[in-house]
Amino acid sequence: MSHKLYTVENLKEFSVIIDARSPSEYALDHIPGAINCPVLDDEERRITGTTYVQVSAFEARKIGGAMVARNIARHLDESFADKPRDWRPLIYCWRGGMRSGSFVNWLRLVGWDAQQLKGGYKAFRHHVMERLNALCPALQLHVLCGPTGSAKTRVLQALREQGEQVLDLEALAAHRGSVLGAVPGREQPSQKGFETQLMSALEPLDPTRRVWVEAESRRIGRITVPDALLLRLRESPVVEIVATPEARLAYLLRDYAWLGDDPKGLADKLGGLKGLLPNETLEQWQAWALARELPPLFAALMAEHYDPQYARSQGRHLQRLTQARRVETDDLTPDGITALARQITSL
Repeated sequence: MSHKLYTVENLKEFSVIIDARSPSEYALDHIPGAINCPVLDDEERRITGTTYVQVSAFEARKIGGAMVARNIARHLDESFADKPRDWRPLIYCWRGGMRSGSFVNWLRLVGWDAQQLKGGYKAFRHHVMERLNALCPALQLHVLCGPTGSAKTRVLQALREQGEQVLDLEALAAHRGSVLGAVPGREQPSQKGFETQLMSALEPLDPTRRVWVEAESRRIGRITVPDALLLRLRESPVVEIVATPEARLAYLLRDYAWLGDDPKGLADKLGGLKGLLPNETLEQWQAWALARELPPLFAALMAEHYDPQYARSQGRHLQRLTQARRVETDDLTPDGITALARQITSL
């Protein structure tokens, strides 16, 4: 049972991937499918770090060693007690150092063929960026654009149901890309977490087939779209959804109806437009929000904020907008969206 360092390319050879870092490090980003079995939790990591700086490296290792031993013993009792002899875990920490090394040594003493990831999470992170830079330029992207309320996200979902390849960046970012774009009940991932999810979404795509994606600016909420993907998106062919204002308003009132459940929260979100609109306009919009009067509010948002913003931004961001194929509709109900997706696939 040899003991050697393994790389990211060997991940599929193991029974399980174990992230030995603290819970907060794991929450920010981790190798997909890895389980978190920290050898030091967040508070223990703080204590050992403080001791290292304020006392000495020896005292920090002495305190930390006891903590690590207790935590590994607990994982053996609670998580690994039922594992068979041929169980084979791969363990990583931040840089493939003492945390994962200690864990590997203990598990190997038990008799399992535990191994360590060379370079740890840092090596995986380098792998993610390399893969994004390799995958994005090869994508056969086709970009859906259209002003707010054109049901672009729902059209993407309908395209996927019809067998098309789809990259839903807003789903990965847990944000719908506007001042009202926060997704209820979902926090946005960290930037690193988003990029890991993006790599996982791109890996299975067939590079010889088209991939539908929604037009996005550089930022989706607080997430930044990687340069390699943004450049590819901006140079790709465009399909523009041209829906009637009435259909768009009806769609927004259905799709964002939940905003009326929290009038104060909606008014606060609109406050993010301060400085972009005349004060009296913003005051009127916030008054509509507090009164749950969504039809006039959404109509005004479309006409006075989103549509002018769309007109200004798309020409700058989409190099092939002037050659866009246009699909027109006056129906953004579920059946209308399904029909619209069929029309788009036939282009």
